[in-house]
Amino acid sequence: MTIRSFKDSDSFWDRVTVLPSGFESIATVEVGSGGASSITFSSIPADYKHLQIRAVAQDNGAGTDARALVLRFNSDTDSNYAMHQFYNITGYTETSANYLYLTQITESGRTGVFAPVLIDIFNYANTSNFKTLRAIGGYFINTSGVADEFDFGSGLWRSTSAITSITFDVRTSFAGNFSQYSHFSLYGIRD
Repeated sequence: MTIRSFKDSDSFWDRVTVLPSGFESIATVEVGSGGASSITFSSIPADYKHLQIRAVAQDNGAGTDARALVLRFNSDTDSNYAMHQFYNITGYTETSANYLYLTQITESGRTGVFAPVLIDIFNYANTSNFKTLRAIGGYFINTSGVADEFDFGSGLWRSTSAITSITFDVRTSFAGNFSQYSHFSLYGIRD
């Protein structure tokens, strides 16, 4: 990332404008009024070095518990995934799962708050190595049921196949879907 300019102002964010280099938009999905049980990016080109997913998401199920944001590569549902997640001060590890669970999103019972998520997938098209990724997410809800969470996760897909599709869904006991206005964007990173 390159800092392109500085501005003189009272706010830090007004003083620094950061323009990333090498990022290109591949696809964007915004969930419509009916919600969506899953989000899939398919036919991902092998033209980039890394991938990045930027999302703001919410689950529309009942209840007020946080929901796990789950992802899979190339429709793989075998136990080829390993993950570590740290949320607030608690750690979670799973070494043989059929999905990756790296961060959580909010639910519609939390008065419309959407959780931001950032996921980096490294060397996704390289057929000589397993795929690694990291995720950052979190939210703060200041209502009668005050809740906040910060998540940092890392994951491994034990496959040398190039990633050509990514599917997201919500792991929850409340059988929810992604709420309207949940938004997922996929970017390719050249350098």
